[in-house]
Amino acid sequence: MAIVTNRLKKQVISDIKKDFDSADVYYYAAIGRSQDWNDSDIAPSAINSLRETRNFRLSVQSAKNIIDLSFVVPRYNWSSGAIYSAYDDTSSGYPAQTYYVMNDNNQVYICIQQSKNAAGNAQVSTVQPSGNTTGTPFDTADGYIWKFLYSISALDATKFVSANYIPVKLQGVTDSDSPAPDVEQLAVQNAAIAGQIVGYAVDSGGAGYTSTPTITVRGDGTKAKAGATISGGQVTKVELIDSSGDYTLGSGYQFADVSVTGGGSPTKPAKVRAIFGSVLGLGGDPRDDLRSTAVMFNVKPEGTVDGDFIIGNDFRQVGLMKDLKVPVTDSDFTEANGGMLKQLELSSVTTGFTADNTIEGSTSGVQALIDKVDSDTVWYHQTETTGFGNFNSGENITEIDGNGAGVLDATFAPYVEPEINPFSGELLYLDNRAAVTRSADQTEDIKIVIQI
Repeated sequence: MAIVTNRLKKQVISDIKKDFDSADVYYYAAIGRSQDWNDSDIAPSAINSLRETRNFRLSVQSAKNIIDLSFVVPRYNWSSGAIYSAYDDTSSGYPAQTYYVMNDNNQVYICIQQSKNAAGNAQVSTVQPSGNTTGTPFDTADGYIWKFLYSISALDATKFVSANYIPVKLQGVTDSDSPAPDVEQLAVQNAAIAGQIVGYAVDSGGAGYTSTPTITVRGDGTKAKAGATISGGQVTKVELIDSSGDYTLGSGYQFADVSVTGGGSPTKPAKVRAIFGSVLGLGGDPRDDLRSTAVMFNVKPEGTVDGDFIIGNDFRQVGLMKDLKVPVTDSDFTEANGGMLKQLELSSVTTGFTADNTIEGSTSGVQALIDKVDSDTVWYHQTETTGFGNFNSGENITEIDGNGAGVLDATFAPYVEPEINPFSGELLYLDNRAAVTRSADQTEDIKIVIQI
C-alpha cells in the first residue's frame, strides 16, 4: 500500500504559502447564501461537486482579501493529570496521548521523555512546563522531560489560535525591530543539533536481569548515552539521563542500534530502539517536529466593510477563492473587498422591500431572492428554485411573499453588474454552516483550515 509522506504534504502546503505570498496573487474569503437550508435550516455537509460549487457562486454575497496565513497544528493545552506521550519517530500523525503542549503563556513544548515509574508504567503530568531555555531539554518534578520550541506572539494568537489549532512557523531573519517571540524562536532554531537521539523505546524488556545493564549506542554519530532501569527481572525503561545525570543526546546520527549488556545472566535479552529527532534537530523547524500538514487563512470582516458586506441579513457559506475578475472587462480584481450580487435600480418604490423575500417581475415573470435593500436599490440572487432570467427595464416588481412593490428604472437593462464576477476565479474551499446574522458593530473571525 502506497503512502503520501509528510514531506510531500509539507511541500504542498509550502507551495500554497509561496503562491499566497506572491505579489500578483490574491486570495479572498467569500460569504453567501442568505436563504434557509431547509425547513429546519440545518446545514448539510458540503459536497465536492460542480453543482455544489456552482450553487455557491449563484448566492455568494461579498469577498474580502486575505492577508494572513500560517502553518497550523492541532491545539493541545497542557492539563494537570493528563498523560503525555514522548516524541517517537515511528508515530504517524498525532497519537491519542499527544507529545506536545501549549502552556498558559502560549509557549509550546515537545515532550521527549514520558514520566514512568520503576515498573515502566506511564505517570500523569502534574507540573506545567515553563520557561524559554534555548537549547537544552529540561525535566520537571513529575519526571517528564520537555524541550521548549517557541512562543506564540499576541498578534499571531489573535489571528491563528482557535479552539482546535495553534500556529507554527519557521522563523526567518530577525532584526532589532522584530517581536521578542520571533527573536526567541530563531535562537532555538539556531541552537538545534541535527542527528540527536532524543529517546529510547523498550520494545521487549527481556527476562532474568538481576542488576542494571549497560546501554551502548552504536551508529554513525557520537556521544549518545542512556541509562536503564530494571524491575521484576526486566528492563522496564531506558532514559536519556545516564549514570552521570546528564542528558547526552549525541549528534550526527542517521542510524544507530542500541545494545543492552550485563545485568547478570538474563535468560532473554531486552530489545531497545533509538528514537531520532527531526532532520534539523528538535527546534530546527518546529513545523517538522509537530508534523504540520495544515495551513490556516484568517480574515476579519468588520461591519459593512466599506459597504460591500451585508448587515441585517445572514450567510450560511464560506468559500476560499483566488484570481477573481471584474465583470465585463474580465480584468483582475485586486481591491481589498467587493460585492458579488447583482443590483436592481428602481425609479419608484410603492411599498418597501424586505430582505429574504422573493420578488417577481410583472411582465417577465422572473423571480429572485432579495439579499439587501437600500432606498431605491435591491441586491438579489437567483437559484434553481426561483429559476434564472433577467427582469425587464421599467417593469413592476412585487414581493410574492410580502408587500414590497416598485417600478424598475427604465435606463438599467437588465441589472447593474457587481464589483466581482461571482463565476470567475477558482473556488478552493467551501464550508456549509448554520446561519450567521451580521450587524454593523460585528466582526467575523473567519479561519479557514486546509488539511493535506
